[in-house]
Amino acid sequence: MAIDPRGDDTPACAAVPGRTVRFAGEPHDVTGARLAAEEFLDALAEVTPPSAPECWHDIVLIVTELASNAVRFAPGPFELALRPTFDGVHVTVHDTSAAPPAPRPFRPESGGGGIGWYLIEALGTQVSVVPDGAGKEIHVFLPW
Repeated sequence: MAIDPRGDDTPACAAVPGRTVRFAGEPHDVTGARLAAEEFLDALAEVTPPSAPECWHDIVLIVTELASNAVRFAPGPFELALRPTFDGVHVTVHDTSAAPPAPRPFRPESGGGGIGWYLIEALGTQVSVVPDGAGKEIHVFLPW
């Protein structure tokens, strides 16, 4: 665990506040979610660098996949929340669809798609889907 350079025993990630961003659910919001994740990770990296370079890219990839799925499969707005944990990053996306995510077969001849949920489950150390009255929340914990 990284320690704050001020000399106390506070975890370095405690100095970086979580970030929550709401989106209308338009296709360009996928880019907005990606940019929000990159800004959050920039701030986190200033306090505590990632344990491996791929951690940064994995988190941005997962945010992009979750946002893309929210736009494609859940009509209406979605919310992205990012927060540091003692050993990683907790990513949450809340969308308006109560349907749980389901892996789809990968068919490259039809323009791709179908591997996002597999990536989320493979890269996340913990993944859960929590239904609520207004849709669902998808929680993914990723190493940092």
